[in-house]
Amino acid sequence: MSSTSASDARPGLGSVAPLRVARWFNTPQPLALDALRGRVVAVHAFQMLCPACVSHGLPQAARLHEMFARDDLVVIGLHTVFEHHAVMGADALQAFIHEYRLRFPIAIDEPDAQGSLPRTMAAWDLQGTPSLLLFDRQGRLQLKHFGHLDDLALGVVLGQLLTQRDAQRSLPGEVAGTAAGCSDDGCAADTRTG
Repeated sequence: MSSTSASDARPGLGSVAPLRVARWFNTPQPLALDALRGRVVAVHAFQMLCPACVSHGLPQAARLHEMFARDDLVVIGLHTVFEHHAVMGADALQAFIHEYRLRFPIAIDEPDAQGSLPRTMAAWDLQGTPSLLLFDRQGRLQLKHFGHLDDLALGVVLGQLLTQRDAQRSLPGEVAGTAAGCSDDGCAADTRTG
């Protein structure tokens, strides 16, 4: 595994395609990244059957949602299913959200009838779950990280984003990995075509 800085010239950092959502939970109306400008946005991409999502990513997202005022930080969960499609539908997710007492807005990534990767996951070039994306107050992608990001490292990045509105930052970046499958750090999607 290797780590890169978000300040590196990497495709996808700075701006991203909009969320492609099939259904929302825990919000009275759909959310759009453009409409959230002025606030820092954290998007946690997860799957219910991803061990690292359940043990690390979702608890971290829940803590962020509880710790920060909504006018400073918006936390969004993105249920992005790329495996076990039949058992991770909307009804199962609704029960999961209730049982785990998740209070932040959660979107179901829109499935792609032509491929196994959901639309937002493919458009954002996510490697798997859990993945964390942080957007600054201007709506620019500042961090894309695959796997669990330590709370302390996340706190440093969030502190920078919450206090510095326009400064360019060097942030911990995306963790490299290409093999499909699950480990304690996350579940990787097989993005190879063929």
